[in-house]
Amino acid sequence: MNVSLPMILITFFMVASVAGMLGLLLVDRNRRLEARLRGLSGNSQVVVPTESAGAVARAVRKALPKMAQPLIPDEGAERTKLKTRLILAGLYSPQAMTVFLGAKMLLMAAPVVIGLLVGGLGLVPIKYGLLLGACSSIVGTIGPSFWLDRKKSKRQGMLRRALPDACDLIVICMEGGLSLGGALKRVVGELRVAHPLLADELNIVQRKVQLGQPLADALASFATRCDLQEIQSLSSVVKSAEKFGSSMVKALQGYSETLRVQRQQKAEEMAQKASTKVLFPTLLFIFPSILIIILGPAAIQLIEVMQNLKK
Repeated sequence: MNVSLPMILITFFMVASVAGMLGLLLVDRNRRLEARLRGLSGNSQVVVPTESAGAVARAVRKALPKMAQPLIPDEGAERTKLKTRLILAGLYSPQAMTVFLGAKMLLMAAPVVIGLLVGGLGLVPIKYGLLLGACSSIVGTIGPSFWLDRKKSKRQGMLRRALPDACDLIVICMEGGLSLGGALKRVVGELRVAHPLLADELNIVQRKVQLGQPLADALASFATRCDLQEIQSLSSVVKSAEKFGSSMVKALQGYSETLRVQRQQKAEEMAQKASTKVLFPTLLFIFPSILIIILGPAAIQLIEVMQNLKK
């Protein structure tokens, strides 16, 4: 039997099995998201998941904290750093660290175990199974960190794009006679469809304000959770308006216009960088073809001349 075919089958089985285990972790979250979308669209029909899928998902969720134990940092500073990264990525659950580390351990260990199993069954030489499992476990080691950083960047981009709309809605509500707290509550409901992520964060801010925390401090906590300078600036604007007694509406209007100008400048900057980014793939893929077309005939003629000289 050719070795390449079993290697391909092993790779496919490893990727499919690990991806399936991780996919089961998202069953509950996707089910809640679909329920929200059905509620917003007016369709109250409920789709009941199969018991087998729910049982497997619960079993995986129950096993992940145990698998995460070897990877949990011993030092408090390292644990705090990891929790901060998870919070910046939007993972607020107290079990987020254990689930994340458990999934990382699963991605590291599963390929090696599968490689040993396939090698032990004699489908491929055991050295090939170990080699492929070790290479796949490297991906499982560094992959979750890249995923976490990407999730953080994506979340920050979504919040940055939604913030000017939220400021405009708050200004409109306050101009209509609502207080800042009432405007914030109304905006949370209005943003549920267009910007659900910002709506959830503003809902947390609103609840903190209802518990007695100043709005500026609640916004500062929001800025810490998302690591966005724009939110920190919004907190400073609100704090200054409250401190000096200036018009909150005018302050938010000015800040909203500033955000839109910054977004336009960012878009222009990205457009100017696009020409530089396109240059390298252009040189890499197009220039060799042009070079072959231009110099190809000359090279053929040169080869013929050299052959005639040898004769």
